[in-house]
Amino acid sequence: MGEVGENSEDARLSVIWRTCNAFMSLFFALATYVQINDPDAGLWMVGYGVPALLCALIGWRPQVTESAPWRRVADLHVMLSTATVSVLGWTLVKEQVTDIFQREEGREFSGLLLTLLWLLLCRHSGRSPVGVLRVSTAAAITLFPFVSWLYYYIHKELRADWPSHCKTAL
Repeated sequence: MGEVGENSEDARLSVIWRTCNAFMSLFFALATYVQINDPDAGLWMVGYGVPALLCALIGWRPQVTESAPWRRVADLHVMLSTATVSVLGWTLVKEQVTDIFQREEGREFSGLLLTLLWLLLCRHSGRSPVGVLRVSTAAAITLFPFVSWLYYYIHKELRADWPSHCKTAL
């Protein structure tokens, strides 16, 4: 009897996990799109486009995280993102920036940190049932960028000082 309950719980968690990855894929795809008019668009489009594709693959087939190509691409992205986040973070600390979303480096830091955390959360998620802790963390992280984006979209005064390329994509 317990095994049937466990299987239905695992199935429910799997659906939530796949849904979170589908939403994160959508978010990263939107983040890729809004880079289109950025001065260094190509770099940031790759920075968001790769996680969008990796998340879409997990949403379609969660066991993909155990394949060598998925792991290699994810690991390379994590490695490059870690280096970039470190440089951007150091810049923000050195310049004593407190309103990180008001600075280009702060927005870049935050977005790249989100991709980094998400890919680390996804690592080896295809080995066994994802579990309540991973799914709960995923659900919380998934809500954050959508709520933040909506908040900044509604409150135009928060983005008044942003450069024009940050205001015109969506």
